[in-house]
Amino acid sequence: MDIFGKALQDEYSRDAAYRDDNHDILWLHNSYGEPEEMPVDIFFRTEEEMPELELIALQHCKGKTLDIGAGAGSHALLLQQKNIPVVALDISKAAIQIMQDRGVEHTIEADLFKLQSDPFDTLLLLMNGIGITGSLDGFRTFLNQAKQLLNPGGQLIFDSSDISYIYEDTEKPTDRYFGQVAYQYEYQGLKGEWFNWVYLDQKTLFTIAEACGWTAELLFDDGEDQYLARLQPKDSI
Repeated sequence: MDIFGKALQDEYSRDAAYRDDNHDILWLHNSYGEPEEMPVDIFFRTEEEMPELELIALQHCKGKTLDIGAGAGSHALLLQQKNIPVVALDISKAAIQIMQDRGVEHTIEADLFKLQSDPFDTLLLLMNGIGITGSLDGFRTFLNQAKQLLNPGGQLIFDSSDISYIYEDTEKPTDRYFGQVAYQYEYQGLKGEWFNWVYLDQKTLFTIAEACGWTAELLFDDGEDQYLARLQPKDSI
């Protein structure tokens, strides 16, 4: 069952006048601590509500852009307004329907790792979207796939975080990269399947990018734990 998609659909269908009332919570269980509440309304943010990191990412998008894990389509809608040709990709049927209802002109319902498509100039993953690669090996595999999804001179833009801080009071795991965690959605008493997610510290990102034939540059650092990066295949620069 698409737990996340159901929560998105309920948030989208809820009358704006009642959004401050009590309603069902989307819980995010994790492998490192107590469950966390995920505020679903952040996926419907306006430009004014977006953090600086995301606005900078959108400013750097150029040419035909694939918004990966587009959710409710807020970033895709802004790119459309800026006359950037954008395609919004998500695996959730509910998310695709919401995006279309909100005015996103081009959508693809598909698994990123099985995507067959004409190439793009920009691949965009925001809100820690690169985490979908699940592990360091998964990230390496994705970098190889991404080369096939990009036109010459194309770019991959994403944000990630150094989550060392969650281990301040405990030992980092020894059986896996410390930035690899597992999550499970829970909504209205229903739980989805556990899935892996990865957060990349900057040193690890740059090391893997170099080994996989990419140049990497930092576009923004919030001074705490989160940053925005741009990668380009070395053979297409």
